[in-house]
Amino acid sequence: MRIAITSTGADLNADLDPRFGRAQYILIVGDDGALVETVDNATNRGAMQGAGIQAGRLLAEKKVDVLLTGNCGPNAFKALEAAGIKVCVGLQGSVKDALKRFSNNELNFSASSNVDAHW
Repeated sequence: MRIAITSTGADLNADLDPRFGRAQYILIVGDDGALVETVDNATNRGAMQGAGIQAGRLLAEKKVDVLLTGNCGPNAFKALEAAGIKVCVGLQGSVKDALKRFSNNELNFSASSNVDAHW
């Protein structure tokens, strides 16, 4: 399983970025909790529109199974859902804490977005 977490920094010690499409970084972690890849999300962060959809495509290309984030808009959520990526929203705090909560089965997958488009 590959888990993507939106992050304000390039490593697991960073805080979780509350934005999905415009997150500073997207960290991809393996089953063992080890960092597999750090994605600088600069291209999507600066997009005029469609940042969430493009970030969703990126995660699909990276073969991510789960996204942990603070907020996810409806268009991004639909793109993730179409790619078979499960989403957990409403998270805050550190990346390590989010991963710990996920591995302890303390998080629920979301059935829909939690913010409006262009949030």
